Amino acid sequence: QVQLVESGGGLVQPGGSLRVSCAASGVDFSTYPMAWYRQAPGKQRELVAQITPSGRTQYADPVKGRFTISKDNAKTTVDLQMNSLKPEDTAIYFCNAGANSRLYIYWGQGTQVTVSS
Repeated sequence: QVQLVESGGGLVQPGGSLRVSCAASGVDFSTYPMAWYRQAPGKQRELVAQITPSGRTQYADPVKGRFTISKDNAKTTVDLQMNSLKPEDTAIYFCNAGANSRLYIYWGQGTQVTVSS
C-alpha cells in the first residue's frame, strides 16, 4: 500500500528558508517520478517541482533558482528546499507520485507553508 507523508511545513518570514520532506512507502523510486505540488486558497493545485527516476529535475517558473527538489532512493524520501521565500509561496504543499506518467497517481495529505511577517 502506497503512503506519502509530508512534514516540515510552518510559518516563515519573507526571505527565509524552509525544507519540506515526503516519506514515501510502497513506491518504487526506480519507476515513479516524484513531485511537489502546491495549492493556495482559491487557486488550482499547481506543479512546483518534479524529479524523474533518473534524477532529472524540472521546476515551475516562479520557483526556479529558489527551490530545489531532491530524493534519497535508499530512504525513499523526497525533499523540497525552499529559499528566498515570498508571501506568494504561501500554500499547502503536496507530495505526489506518478504525475505526468502513465502510472497510478498518489497524493499525500499536504503540509501548510505560510510566508508572512
